Amino acid sequence: QVQLVESGGGLVQAGGSLRLSCRASRTIFSFNGMGWYRQAPGKQRELVADITSGGLRNYADSVKGRFTISRDNAKNTVYLQMNSLKPEDTTVYSCNAYTRGSISWGQGTQVTVSS
Repeated sequence: QVQLVESGGGLVQAGGSLRLSCRASRTIFSFNGMGWYRQAPGKQRELVADITSGGLRNYADSVKGRFTISRDNAKNTVYLQMNSLKPEDTTVYSCNAYTRGSISWGQGTQVTVSS
């Protein structure tokens, strides 16, 4: 079982930036990939960005060109750099780590973008 701890959320004005961090309790080399998801009230959870162990990245269309996912293997941490934030980006962001047989989730961090 891995523990994932997110940080970096907060309140920012539209057009601003935040960097989210997701730190794992053990080496992230053991995962097939890690991702960031978000879920607004009353909506389904959606993938924001994903990065595989090989470094392949995938983004939701709504964040392409604004968000960047990266990983620091030495720090067991995955980041989500969010630029040009919009009010519709407001919600809780959670990270996950997955292998073939399991998925682990963090508790989430709130991002609020004011207009």
